[in-house]
Amino acid sequence: MARGSTRPTSRDVAQAAGVSQAAVSLVLGDKWRGRVSEPTAQRVREAAHELGYRPNLAARNLRLGRTRTVLLVVPALTTEFFAEVYTGAARVAAEHGFGVVLYPSPEGVGPAKDPFASAQAALDGVIASSMAADALTAIRGDQLPLVMLDSDPEGSLGAATVNLDIADGIRQVAEHLLSLGHRRFLHLAADVPSWTFEVRARELAARLEAVPGTDLRTTHAPISIDGALTATEAALAAPGPRPTALVCDDDKLAAGAYKAARRAGLRIPDDLSITGLDDLGLATAIDPELTTVRLDAELFGERGMRALLAVLEDRPPEQGDIPVTLMIRGSTAPPR
Repeated sequence: MARGSTRPTSRDVAQAAGVSQAAVSLVLGDKWRGRVSEPTAQRVREAAHELGYRPNLAARNLRLGRTRTVLLVVPALTTEFFAEVYTGAARVAAEHGFGVVLYPSPEGVGPAKDPFASAQAALDGVIASSMAADALTAIRGDQLPLVMLDSDPEGSLGAATVNLDIADGIRQVAEHLLSLGHRRFLHLAADVPSWTFEVRARELAARLEAVPGTDLRTTHAPISIDGALTATEAALAAPGPRPTALVCDDDKLAAGAYKAARRAGLRIPDDLSITGLDDLGLATAIDPELTTVRLDAELFGERGMRALLAVLEDRPPEQGDIPVTLMIRGSTAPPR
């Protein structure tokens, strides 16, 4: 150890182990594999232990380029939902001296390119929607703290997950329609391979199966008004008894279903009840106004950011799903 020094440095460890300071940084940062031999790595660890060396975390963070910046990865911004998620996350981040960079996956729900030369060097952590999970392969970095939104807690990539209680929302929709007397259902499901949409399908089927005399058909559509229009037109024209209730995975799909119903000469809700999920602005812009499930997107973003702060501070994040609320409006009524 250097004379007069009160604390061992990485240079002291390098001298004791007979290696460069760069090698010490690689070994103690656990990035040595393939770059430093196992015997050399062991010598560095032993030297650090004997000297009582502890890395200067503040200096290490500075070298890594920590900027108190978080990346929010979402699908393409085709509705206001994820903009509100950003608003909530940014509000909490600002209270703690962080900034949030919004990164919508350019392909909507597919892979994305790394928006930074090195995500790990430029970011403190990532909050990501499960609908944009494919983008994480490019941007997550080696050991970047990650919080997943709308993700299966049992199989999440993240150190924490934050979920809306989508299952309860679907149960509320099913109970409402069943109480009105509906027994023939059509599920207009989002054609997106994501856990949150799997929950919708599973919960709806489970609830309806528990009631004798119910019938459930399912058709899939991309999350667009035109896609929903095409899929719903085909489903309504299919042979057999026509459904009296149409459960849509989100409000955009419901808007497309409205157009299909009217083209088929059906009145909403007299001939066909329709429900959505999200409570976007368009839910009250269409006529009749849409019965849907309100999701608190800003609170969703707030909880996501608080969970990431907990991960960064090695604290357990808040538990429990975020409650959702059924908004009963003019698009549902008893079947004729």
